[in-house]
Amino acid sequence: MRRRLSEYGLFFRECLRNFHATGAIVPSGRFLASALARFVGNGPAGGQQILEVGPGTGAVTRRIVAQMGPDDQLDLVEPNDRFVEQLRQQFETDPALQRVAERVRVLHCPVEQLAHGKVYDLIISGLPLNNFSVADVQGILAALTGLLKPGGTLSFFEYIAVRRARALLSGRAERARLRGIGRAIGAVLDQHEIRREWIWPNLPPAWVHHVRL
Repeated sequence: MRRRLSEYGLFFRECLRNFHATGAIVPSGRFLASALARFVGNGPAGGQQILEVGPGTGAVTRRIVAQMGPDDQLDLVEPNDRFVEQLRQQFETDPALQRVAERVRVLHCPVEQLAHGKVYDLIISGLPLNNFSVADVQGILAALTGLLKPGGTLSFFEYIAVRRARALLSGRAERARLRGIGRAIGAVLDQHEIRREWIWPNLPPAWVHHVRL
């Protein structure tokens, strides 16, 4: 309980400092984390190469770790200094995470700057795409799909109806930005989405998209 309160406190402070990058006031709930980690542990012989993008305080990371097989490898890419420090400390001190620490890397950078030498069987993204510019969303999606192996799976989430709700309350420029984001996401989903999950118990409710290239 103390650990969870500490993580919630850090997440909330970072939300107040930079809501644009966090996109929520609390970490992902357990039902959302479970859906995002749907394909963890179902990889090929020799283990999965897994990338989590925007892990924050590690709410989804813990679910990923719980499902990882003995040969799976996990990379976490996070641009926020405070979240990176928290994640590294957790893998050093938390017994639930220590057991896989030798197979985990915490990378301090945006996903767009991740070197394209390595590709992944599974990518799980917690980035708040609806908070970014259209160009940023296009760049992020290009980076994610470029880091995915052929036949690999990308899982990411959106809060249900958030773009529609924002558009109703916004001016022309904001509505144009939201429409552009919808088109960028839709271009990926229309061709490659294999499953969509509605997560009503999350705060706020979300859906999880699973994409396979």
